[in-house]
Amino acid sequence: MSTLILLRHGQSEWNLKNLFTGWVDVDLTELGEQEAVRGGELLAEQTVLPDVVHTSVQLRAIRTAELALRACARSWIPTRRSWRLNERHYGALQGKDKKQTAEEFGLDQVKIWRRSYDVRPEPITDDPSIDERYAWLPRDVIPRSECLADVVDRMLPYWYDGIVPDLAAGRTTLVAAHGNSLRALVMHLEGLSREEVVELNIPTGQPRVYDLDEHLGVRSWRYLDPEGAVAAAAAVGKQAGG
Repeated sequence: MSTLILLRHGQSEWNLKNLFTGWVDVDLTELGEQEAVRGGELLAEQTVLPDVVHTSVQLRAIRTAELALRACARSWIPTRRSWRLNERHYGALQGKDKKQTAEEFGLDQVKIWRRSYDVRPEPITDDPSIDERYAWLPRDVIPRSECLADVVDRMLPYWYDGIVPDLAAGRTTLVAAHGNSLRALVMHLEGLSREEVVELNIPTGQPRVYDLDEHLGVRSWRYLDPEGAVAAAAAVGKQAGG
């Protein structure tokens, strides 16, 4: 049996400002840092201690992992990073105020952009390969806008090639990432339908722990702080966008 821990990054500076973030690299707020530390404390308190950590290449996920691991005295474990665990690319919505966007285009349209499975916002016009962390990638794999279906497609190769080997080796594996990349992973793990996954809210800073069988099927899953997770998920659900 293997253990998989999913941890969504804590509140970011653009979460606080209510802006669409996507692939824009922003840091955690003070609250976000506290959420990350609390996530690590929960891991320590319940002795769910990771042997390896996987993160995106975005600062808010990286710092969340670092703070959580320090809180549970596991800063020394191996770290692996991949752009395939990045947040969904929100295209031309990135940097826009969520409330103002809803007022301009209507709540229904914003919900479609944010929550539909296969509808992308308008793409950005800038070349994303100018960011040095993506400069080595073929340009045709770097998104300029994504829907959740796109995130599933780009995330799954890393699941199979990067994360599964650690789980198959019996390592307790922590994945610190983002709302949409984790939703994509949960969809795969739990066999959620398109309708089910678009209604899924992953709370920030709340470790979601899976017990997996020898075939990496889900035997059970739980939040280490169930009440806190419900409240945090409700807060996520009230946002105008991710």
